[in-house]
Amino acid sequence: MFSLTALQDVDHRLIRWGSIALAIVTIYLLYRLLPDDLAIMLLDYNRHGHVDADGVMQHGRFPYSVQTAMWVSFYFALGELLIRRISADMETSQLSKRYLPEEFKTVLQASDLPPIYRELRNSPDLTKCFLPRLIDRCILQFQASQSIDQSASLLNTSVEMFLHEVDLHYNMVRYICWLIPSLGFIGTVIGIGEALEYAGGHAQDTDLLGRTTGQLAVSFNGTFLALVMASVLVFLQNRIQSKEEHALNLGAQYCLDNLINRLYVVKPA
Repeated sequence: MFSLTALQDVDHRLIRWGSIALAIVTIYLLYRLLPDDLAIMLLDYNRHGHVDADGVMQHGRFPYSVQTAMWVSFYFALGELLIRRISADMETSQLSKRYLPEEFKTVLQASDLPPIYRELRNSPDLTKCFLPRLIDRCILQFQASQSIDQSASLLNTSVEMFLHEVDLHYNMVRYICWLIPSLGFIGTVIGIGEALEYAGGHAQDTDLLGRTTGQLAVSFNGTFLALVMASVLVFLQNRIQSKEEHALNLGAQYCLDNLINRLYVVKPA
């Protein structure tokens, strides 16, 4: 089974900078290895170039092309998704930590909770993961109120807050999923404008139609690449966010089954 537990302790800033470095390496490899037809589409770069009507050699806009910005944004979003995938795996692994007694006939009274709470407070994942935070809150609520209903209500409220917290973590990815198509459309508009400007200023060019349509084709290639990138990111975001939310739901169910439903309040005689 694929797991990223080995990366759980890696600083998130290192992953983000690493994703940008990987984008630069990818762009360089594409620049060095791609044939002209793919280099024009993916990088707006023509290795052999072409001579325009003014006799100037043109190779495209690389490395200052819109496609370059799209590749950097794409890899940065992949880095953010990698961070969320690591977090989802970490949340799932919490279910095997056995924070609570799981025997079928176990009943928990107020006197049984302090040892569980002390062990929980020593966990290095207390401030990182949802499950230990849920257990911590519910135990404190029950010890303070001696009310099972209030503890269950706090559990429901906490789960809703954590779901909102998970959703907030994907704001940057959602922005990049909007940014990349926008960059593609900007490149298309720039390309169309340049093609029309060329057509207006070189009406006597014998190959005017061929040069103009060639520039339009390059501009539309950028939009195509942007839509493909955005589609990949949206798919990965939905898959990883679903996994993270599923891990939270499993943690809430674990807390409900092994803590809330096992609490027992001794009634006074």
